[in-house]
Amino acid sequence: MRDNATHNLSKKRIRQLLASIGSKPMEETDAEETAEYNWHEPQSLTGPQLDMLDGFVHKLATALADKFSSFCRSKFNATIASTTFHFASEFLKPAAESQRRDFCLPFARAHERVCGFIGLPEQTAIVWARQLLGDSESGKDSDVTLSQLEESLLWDLISSFLEVFSTLHAGADFRPEGDFVKDQWPLKVHETDELCRISFDVNKAGSEETSHAYLMILCEELNSVVGKAAQTSGMFSPEEISKANLNHLQVLPITIAAQLDLTELTFREIANLQVNDILLLDKTVDQPVDLIVGNRIVYYGWPVKSSGKYAVSITSSAFGETS
Repeated sequence: MRDNATHNLSKKRIRQLLASIGSKPMEETDAEETAEYNWHEPQSLTGPQLDMLDGFVHKLATALADKFSSFCRSKFNATIASTTFHFASEFLKPAAESQRRDFCLPFARAHERVCGFIGLPEQTAIVWARQLLGDSESGKDSDVTLSQLEESLLWDLISSFLEVFSTLHAGADFRPEGDFVKDQWPLKVHETDELCRISFDVNKAGSEETSHAYLMILCEELNSVVGKAAQTSGMFSPEEISKANLNHLQVLPITIAAQLDLTELTFREIANLQVNDILLLDKTVDQPVDLIVGNRIVYYGWPVKSSGKYAVSITSSAFGETS
């Protein structure tokens, strides 16, 4: 089980070991490069729809810069830092809640549930409040609690952002819902709800200091922006309910494990294991890797690399095969 001759296995030694168990080494080729797919993010928008959303958010950035400049009576620039998609479960974890200190202003359509919010990190809220007051030293004092006047001015500014968002969003008429929410998640959502986060940077013309803010909204609220038909209200047929349930199931995160093989050792053998020991498996090197979901093999594949990471290229399915 242990190679006592050397701690560094040469290719010749590896071939000898493979030959001793009746296996032939695979031909040496460059590992296959595969495209990455992030299963932890919603994938409901197509390429053209993403392009439409990209055009929308850049128009939004220009309009926000104009609105900010008007409020502060000075020239400001706004740029889109990122547009990302998330499942709500990512923000409902205890770890995320414990770190939340943002100023969040929830918004909704008239007589409907809250569907999004504009979030300001604490530092951004302080900087913007000082700028609204014409304080040139706004970014140098970050340990001051905002006064009622400052929060009121900030609320007016963010409300004006919502007006801009509504206008570009075909007159959706999004309205603020109450005051700023701090130290808690401002949306009532299910873990599988899909959210879009639009992050943008704002800086005064000629200044290198940048502040950050973001807009979080349910993806379904962007349907008209990307050309998707809105879901009509009222009674749903069994077929529509079944399809909706299937759509939710299709985006649920599921753990899949890639397994080379298993082997059994005695307790003594395990206790005697040392660095550079070699554990021989029952599977030969020309057999594929097992991909397992819930203790069941569902696919087979070959080890590859993708963007410098380990990966598996799926070659066949185990569905319908006799175990």
